[in-house]
Amino acid sequence: MKRKRNVLVGSTFLVLLVALGVGQAMMGRAAAQAQQRNIQAPRFEVDPLWPKPLPNHWILGNNIGVWADEQDVIWTINRSGDSLAPQEKALDLKNGECCAGAPPILAYDAAGNVVRHWGGEGQGYDWPDSNHGIFVDHTGSVWIGGNGPGDSHILKFTKDGKFLLQIGKPNARQVPGAAAGAKPTFRRGSNDQMNFGRVAKITVDPKANEAYIADGYFNTRVAVLDASTGTMKRYWGAYGNKPDDVDLGPYDPNAPPAKQFRNPVHCADLSKDGFLYVCDRVNDRLQVFRPDGTFVKETFLMKNTKAAGSVWDVAFSRDPQQRYIYIADGINNRVHILQRDTLELLTSFGDGGRQPGQFYGVHSIATDSKGNIYTTETWEGKRLQKFVFKGVGRVTSPNQGVLWPRSTN
Repeated sequence: MKRKRNVLVGSTFLVLLVALGVGQAMMGRAAAQAQQRNIQAPRFEVDPLWPKPLPNHWILGNNIGVWADEQDVIWTINRSGDSLAPQEKALDLKNGECCAGAPPILAYDAAGNVVRHWGGEGQGYDWPDSNHGIFVDHTGSVWIGGNGPGDSHILKFTKDGKFLLQIGKPNARQVPGAAAGAKPTFRRGSNDQMNFGRVAKITVDPKANEAYIADGYFNTRVAVLDASTGTMKRYWGAYGNKPDDVDLGPYDPNAPPAKQFRNPVHCADLSKDGFLYVCDRVNDRLQVFRPDGTFVKETFLMKNTKAAGSVWDVAFSRDPQQRYIYIADGINNRVHILQRDTLELLTSFGDGGRQPGQFYGVHSIATDSKGNIYTTETWEGKRLQKFVFKGVGRVTSPNQGVLWPRSTN
């Protein structure tokens, strides 16, 4: 019995040694394969001193759009005093030293100085109830949308704030016949070719002179317009389907992928080689199309993310091939870096918080000609940040955390 027991123990120990050896060999092969892949991605560091303090005792409201124009002027749009917290609004009295809500449109030079500021109500146009998104096109025109209850139109201005064009009219989605004093109700209209449904963002293709509309917080489509006249040329929903405006209910990460977009359709950005990247925010997915609406492919990011979703905005790296995509994720408070041709997630950076390099509701993202990243934050974030491009290097971590500047000592 003792001899049998010793044989059994010895055999078990041998099996464990073999299993351990196999496991170590497998781990070694995985590590070697990772080394062989040598995944490369852009590297960044936050600039904690950019931008400079705002003039005139201004403070930002929800900062819900950013774009870098052809001169690397950084344009942002915020909701000014309308989105200040109650204690902040108490400061916005304009009868003391502090403080006042900043103008909706602010433009910054490379040093972080405000060089242009304007926006708000004026003659000849309807300023949105809740402005949202900003884009400066190849002609120098500034486009904005709006996601307030009655915002069913978009606007175009010069860089100095001169009104150029309004497409659509406010309250086009409102259901008529409400009783006096009753709260208005609204009906989606994703097949309306004259008006919109709470537009999140506009981008313009300089070659075709077409404006792509992420439409939006109420409608569920991408619409394409003649950028000069505003005439609608085509539109589509998820997978290139005709949008049907059916309420899909809450997002379920375990359910089959939805055949339509959920609200909001939050971005529609065109790459140089003619692919349109659409943020289906609450569905945690990025869909890719050709300019005619032909579906190409999709990817899911942080697929278990609920609430306001993970895919908020897109920007492209500034190498000639635009090899990388940057995606703002306002719930997980990160910026994801993807390989553009494969949509593979390479790495992420950021963390929740209020210090430089952290995020609270990172909402919009843009890149300048040098490859630097600019982000804005909504909700109580109310901030603009700059991340300085430091070249491309080997990926060492799935999530890099806060990209604080490295010591120069």
